[in-house]
Amino acid sequence: MSQKSVCVFCGSRPGKDPAFTHDAETLGRGIAQAGMRLVYGAGDVGLMGTVARSVQAAGGTTFGVIPQHLVAREIGKTDLNTYVVTETMHERKKVMFMNCDAVVVLPGGAGSLDELFEVLTWRQLGLHEKPIYIVNTNRYWSKLMSLMNHIVDSGFADASVLGFVTMVDDAAGALHALEGVFGTDS
Repeated sequence: MSQKSVCVFCGSRPGKDPAFTHDAETLGRGIAQAGMRLVYGAGDVGLMGTVARSVQAAGGTTFGVIPQHLVAREIGKTDLNTYVVTETMHERKKVMFMNCDAVVVLPGGAGSLDELFEVLTWRQLGLHEKPIYIVNTNRYWSKLMSLMNHIVDSGFADASVLGFVTMVDDAAGALHALEGVFGTDS
């Protein structure tokens, strides 16, 4: 079986809750220990950098994609197994998504929301069937799920959209879900 790849969307900042960093470390270490490859935004700051460094420390494989205009701002992590520099943000997301088998969303800001909603929209339109997991560290994404329910309740999406994402409580829950999808020999 070929190595499975997990695209992680997350903040370029660490956030205020130490649990965010803990889950980023746990997810990165777990991805490596399960033999999966990390696909992410190639930054060495915030939760992005934490996930990547945790994968590397555990001997895992990394695939990073960063647009040229963010190389300095997000401190492009050039010591990855694969380091790709794109021209645009859209190209970054496309390359990341094309090179993964599943998506995991850790806490983050507008960029993480943009990434999540793009892959969710693609799923809703039938363009892919990749699993999407949202890590609800200390209930960080609970209000987002309330908003998604509100969108469905207000008639702007079918209830099926809610089934395209799986909310998990923490990184351990995401790793367990990934093992369930990929098996233990990623």
